[in-house]
Formats: sequence, structure tokens, C-alpha cells
Amino acid sequence: MPSHPNFSQSHKKGAENLGLLEPAIAIIVSLGFLIALLYKRVNLGITLNVTALLLALLALDWAAIPLIIWQTTTDPLAISVVLATFGIMLLSQLYKETSIINKLSESIGNLIKNPKIVLSVLPAVIGLLPVAGGALMSAPLVDIEAEKLKLKPDRKAYVNIWFRHTVFPVYPLSPPIITTAALTGVAIPLIILRQIPVVLVMIIIGFIIGFWKVPKYKNEEKTNEEETVNSNFKTFLITFSPILATIIVAISMDSVGVALEGFHTVIAILVGLLILIVISKLNFTVFKKPFKSWGIYGITAAAYGAFLLRKIMMTPEISNVFSTFVTNGGGTTSILLLIAIPAILGVLTGSPVSGVAISIPILCGTSLVAPSVAALIYISAYLGYTIAPTHLCFTFTADYFKCTLGKVYKYVIPSFIVTFPMALLIYFLI
Repeated sequence: MPSHPNFSQSHKKGAENLGLLEPAIAIIVSLGFLIALLYKRVNLGITLNVTALLLALLALDWAAIPLIIWQTTTDPLAISVVLATFGIMLLSQLYKETSIINKLSESIGNLIKNPKIVLSVLPAVIGLLPVAGGALMSAPLVDIEAEKLKLKPDRKAYVNIWFRHTVFPVYPLSPPIITTAALTGVAIPLIILRQIPVVLVMIIIGFIIGFWKVPKYKNEEKTNEEETVNSNFKTFLITFSPILATIIVAISMDSVGVALEGFHTVIAILVGLLILIVISKLNFTVFKKPFKSWGIYGITAAAYGAFLLRKIMMTPEISNVFSTFVTNGGGTTSILLLIAIPAILGVLTGSPVSGVAISIPILCGTSLVAPSVAALIYISAYLGYTIAPTHLCFTFTADYFKCTLGKVYKYVIPSFIVTFPMALLIYFLI
């Protein structure tokens, strides 16, 4: 994105008149402030925006800040991502408020009689609705199916967390993927293509660790009659249709080159919302409930904050600091930075969106980003977030199943150790 042509001159003048900090010191102070806000569990939307403004106030000429905010606010790509994020969160909340998500889950459970497969599929399907702490939506259903296999609470928690997060790396409506594509300029399909082997490894290792030495379930119930199966399948298709239609429209428009500065995703989400309204016979009372929740606005504000922070970090004063830092690494060190910075930020923030939003400007600056680099940054942030104790799904699930995080980690850490090398291998091969 274009930067203000007089940033460097204005900074020098501002530094003399306003006594601003050196960019390197300003960055350290701002990142320290960011970590403090995250530690205090301040909403991510507030955290990213306030950190961005603090960095601008400390490092840039104040007269340039309104222009940066205006350029971010009027950037078509930023607008499309913010609207898409809001739409996805609204779709997720309405699925919950209309109880369509319960009907979807029940239909899957009735169609698939193998508890191990149900436990693998249910959290993943519900994971298509990226609600913060959304693992609580699948936890009760997982609990019921896991009882058939007599799983211990810590293993129930692991299955719920791990399989819920197997779908996001290849889900085109995932806010982190949308943000990564927008900030790097790499098309979503190119990112998803590189995540497919990683997802396959996540599923395989999740199945092995989650059901290791678990006896095969003996189903003593009679096989469903054909009419019952057809009825459940019909229910599944109807309840899944808003998500399916959204995905199909988004991918179709993108594949034929109708990207519209990212607004094709917004259009696809509108289609999904309309279908959900029709099948649920939604009334206005239920429709307005999500708008009263701060959560939907917090995530949306985080999407805007990601672009504002990126814009500020791409100013010459600040980007030069990071470019020097990264350039001096070179070779193996640069690869380690591509892995470590997003992963650490994913762990610290408990959010893959903030992980990629902060690390991409640091690691890539204004240079063109290769698809392999974009994919590695994304999956590093994502896997870091998946195992983070700050991850709401993690803490909520452990609390629901009444087990400690430590007991769940004995399953999660080995899964991470096996999965991550695949992401690194893809980086070198593709």
C-alpha cells in the first residue's frame, strides 16, 4: 500500500519539535504495552487499535496520523475484510440463537453411528462457526459420544479442542486466512493448498492420540430404517446449507476472477445469511440479539486494528527498523523468524488474527510475499494459538470437562510436535 511521501521529513521535524522517541524504542514500548493489555485480557479489538495509535504517537509526526487513519478506513480491502469478519460473526451467532447448530449436530450424530468418527467430525463442523470460545458449543455433544467409548475427561477435552481446529487451516471463510491473504496479497486458494497436508496430519495424529487403545464401540441399536436415514440426511443438508452456500459462492467468485477487492466474500456471507433466515424462519427479536453482544464488535474491531497496525508499521520510520532486523538475520535465522514470531504472538494473544496481523508487517514490510511465506506465517500463528493457554477454547473446554490444562497438554504437545514439521516441509517443497 502507498505510504505518505513526506513521512520521513515530517518525522524529523516532529522529532525535533515534539521530542518523539526513536522508532526502535517506540516499537519496544508499544509491544510491551501490547503484552500488558493481553495479560490483562483486554479485548483484542481494543488492544490492537490502542497499540497501533500508541506506536504512531511515539514514532511519527502527529500531523501524519489522521492521514494514516483515513487511508486505512477508506482502503477497499480493509473495508471488505472488516465487513466479512462482521458477517461471519453474525452468521455464527445466528446459527446459535436459532438453534440450527443443534439440529445440524444431531443430524450428524444420527447419520454416523461410529462414535470415534462422530467425535472427529462434530467439533470440526461446529468449528466452521468461528465464535470465540466456540468449543463450548460442541463440548456437550462430544461428552455424550465420548461416554460411549468411556473416555477420561482429559481425553474428551483433547478431542474437542484438537478436532475443532483441524478445519480452520483450509476454511476459506476463516478470519485469520482472510486477514493473511489481505495483508500479504496472496490468494486464499494458494494458502489453503499448502495447508491441506498439514490438516491431514492433524486429523491422523488426532485420531491416533485421541483414541489410542480405546476399544471399538459395539453398537447394540438396530440399524436405522431407510426413511430415518433419509430424514436425517435431509436435515443435515438443510441446516448445513447456509455454510455450504457461503463457501461455494466465495470460492466460485474467486475462481472466476471476481474478487472485487475482497467483497466477493462479503457477498457470499450475505447469501449464507439470507438462506439461514429463510430456513430458520427468523424473527426480528432473535435477529437483533447478536447486535447486543460486545463480542461481535470486538472481533470486527480487531480486523480493523490489524490493518491500522499494518499501515503504521509500513511507514518508512518503523519499517526500516524491522527490515534491518530481518535482513541481518538471513538464511536459517530468517526461517526461524518466520516460525517463531507468528507462533509466539499466537501463544501470547490467543488469537491467530493478531498473530498474523502483527508479524506480517514485521517480517515482510512492503516487499512482495511468496505464497509459501504467507502459508508458513499463517500456520505458525495458528498452531501457536491452538496450543496457547490464552486460547479461550482451551480454557473453556478444560473447565467444562473439569480437568487441568496440564492433563490436556500431555495430548496437545505431542500433536503439535508431530504436526509442525509438516508445515515446515511444505514451505521447502512447494
